[in-house]
Amino acid sequence: MSNLRAVFYVSDGTGITAETIGHSLLTQFSGCLFQTDRLSFIDDEEKARETAERIRRAGERLGTRPIVVNSCVDPQLTAILAESGALMLDVFEPFIEPLERELGSPRQSRVGQAHGLVDFETYHRRINAMNFALTHDDGIAINYDEADVILVAVSRAGKTPTCVYLALHYGVRAANYPLTDQDLDTDRLPARLRPYRRKLFGLTIDPQRLQQIRQERRPNSRYAQLETCKREVAAAEVMFQMERIPTLSTTNKSIEEISSKVLTTLGLQREMY
Repeated sequence: MSNLRAVFYVSDGTGITAETIGHSLLTQFSGCLFQTDRLSFIDDEEKARETAERIRRAGERLGTRPIVVNSCVDPQLTAILAESGALMLDVFEPFIEPLERELGSPRQSRVGQAHGLVDFETYHRRINAMNFALTHDDGIAINYDEADVILVAVSRAGKTPTCVYLALHYGVRAANYPLTDQDLDTDRLPARLRPYRRKLFGLTIDPQRLQQIRQERRPNSRYAQLETCKREVAAAEVMFQMERIPTLSTTNKSIEEISSKVLTTLGLQREMY
């Protein structure tokens, strides 16, 4: 019998909620092996039956009981999925009954509300924030008047993915500024950043990890040499310290963790979309 477990994130919508919660749960079991698959828009009985059969076959193939992290709101679809014989983990079930009691109101099962287009103003805010992040990536545009945050770091320290995540999930207008050799020749902020000091957040990284990342991008270049990485990181950290810029190392941090720290430190109160 295999030790590998098939895990399915099943949803009548995008599956983002099921996958996010399921992934968080599975990381608590680092000694186990999981084969994961996200099955989205399972929103009618025919699709549910096809999905149940797929899950059942996966269990037979691996010789272990599959696990389903389910965010379908229709109980009938959930019942069909359960016919697969999998362990069913409903992400909403533990919370619905206590909420119904507390609010004195029954749930209204609505498909796809967690990530659906239900608020046009909010949706456009996210799109505008994403456009802002892309046009202000790596110093392409330097008018930061409308920025909520400006991430400052040496090249390949995690600025761009963090900006995109902040825009997509929080509607935050995040710009980023790459510190150049000229910037790093002094321990003071570049002149173009000084008017926006309250919006700045510094990212740093372990030089050896930075060298690995740069080596993948530009193999055997001066840019990717360990000495270059050490010099740039050290100079950036001195600048952040001298200018009292809040700083976080991205070396062992996920984008979610980095983003949360940025929001908290700068006092940006935004609801996750």
